[in-house]
Amino acid sequence: MFNLKKSMKSMDYEPPQDDAALEEKLGVNLLDNIIKVRELCSGTSDLLVRQMEVCGIPVALLMCEGMFSLANTTKLIIEPLTHLELEKAKPEDLLSWMRHKTILSGDTSECYTYGELFRFIMSGFVVILLDGKNVGMALGLQGFQSRSISEPSSETNVRGSREGFVESLRVNMSMVRRRMKTPKLKLELSTVGEKSKTDICLVYRTDMVSPEFLKEVKYKLSKVKLDVVLESGYVQPYLERKPLSIFSEVGVTERPDTMCAKVSEGRIGILFDGTPFALVIPFLFTENFQSFDDYANRPYYATFIRWLKYVSFFLTILLPGFYVSIATFHPELFPNALLFNVAASEESTPFPIMMEALIIHFFYEVMREAGLRLPRPVGHAVSIVGALVIGDAAVTAGLIGAPMVMVVALTAISSFVVAPLYEPVTILRFTFILLGGLLGMFGITLGLAVVMVNLCAINTMGIPITSPASPFDLYSMRDVLFRWSWKSLGKEDLRVQDLPGSQIKGGE
Repeated sequence: MFNLKKSMKSMDYEPPQDDAALEEKLGVNLLDNIIKVRELCSGTSDLLVRQMEVCGIPVALLMCEGMFSLANTTKLIIEPLTHLELEKAKPEDLLSWMRHKTILSGDTSECYTYGELFRFIMSGFVVILLDGKNVGMALGLQGFQSRSISEPSSETNVRGSREGFVESLRVNMSMVRRRMKTPKLKLELSTVGEKSKTDICLVYRTDMVSPEFLKEVKYKLSKVKLDVVLESGYVQPYLERKPLSIFSEVGVTERPDTMCAKVSEGRIGILFDGTPFALVIPFLFTENFQSFDDYANRPYYATFIRWLKYVSFFLTILLPGFYVSIATFHPELFPNALLFNVAASEESTPFPIMMEALIIHFFYEVMREAGLRLPRPVGHAVSIVGALVIGDAAVTAGLIGAPMVMVVALTAISSFVVAPLYEPVTILRFTFILLGGLLGMFGITLGLAVVMVNLCAINTMGIPITSPASPFDLYSMRDVLFRWSWKSLGKEDLRVQDLPGSQIKGGE
């Protein structure tokens, strides 16, 4: 009665099928449908086709090996169909019975084209085809392996949840839903990637999000013309109005609690299947200095940490440039004792101070990259050896000065405090070293002016990225310069479209 058939392996090259074939409708003849499916999948080895008869009607189950749960398929599909008894059954009777008389799966859909059929099969669904009907029933019985929920690696915290997003979209959706049990929260599924058909999920609250803003995000996602989307970073430039800017207009998070907090302010979150990194839009520049711990700690300490991050940001981009500028053009600004030490240290080095700063920062980035790419135990060892042994040996050999090593060390430690801004901070650091070494304080001032103009010109989905600092709004600054208590912050809902300078209309 059962006939398990598997696609034959083929080592011969097969030319790619025309996409038009995937748009064809399913036929009423079961055998023709199976032959067509095998033609479109010629050369693949993971397509499973199980043919059987139910009440005298030929039926076929189509599955992708390793993507579905064999136990659930046997219990929820094969056993009920095996014991089914319908007198003088017709294909429409059997289809109606599967639709209404029994619940085979909680996630049930129908497919009418070969493209829809393949998308369901390759997403872990089991598709049932009947002879005499040109429709397939897709049952969500996924059973592929996925990583267990663990603490996010890029957003560690002292207090709060230890859960982070994983690579499974459905698991990520459940983590968001578990934290916000309101029908106003919408989880809207879609796909991106013309070939990969990567599942994505838009997360938003209808009572907070702007309909105009939601429409614009959906429009930009529909304009993503990529064959394959494997990571959220593929789509991020399509959501930005100035993708060449060094500052991002789209936020990235691994934490479901952070996602829920952003969505509650009228933002839209985008979850991607296959990656734990979700996108949040719009994203303000000041959010780079905020963390989930800020809202779990007491206000005075959270305010202190926030100012610590602001100071660290300016230290990491300006300290090397200031040091090079003052040592090269304005040595009189150093105190006498410090000036003598700097002069004595730099006298024995063979490189100009600007070149020395560039070289040591370059090798610091090399060691950091090596530590990231190597296995974790080896990577830590490389970082320690590079920082201690090589640095000490370079100073002892007279290749670099000890003050420069201290400047680079302070800069590196400060950059870890503002980890979300590490990419733009690295570029700005090298830029200010060059400006300080070539033009002195004038170059530093000019560089700061250009950065500020660029930052103020960025508009993220109709909202200035510098809001509420520019345009300035004192009331909105209560969660920027300071972190007020929840008794003050929780009195009313704050939506991003209500910020000064916003060009988008509010929601409900």
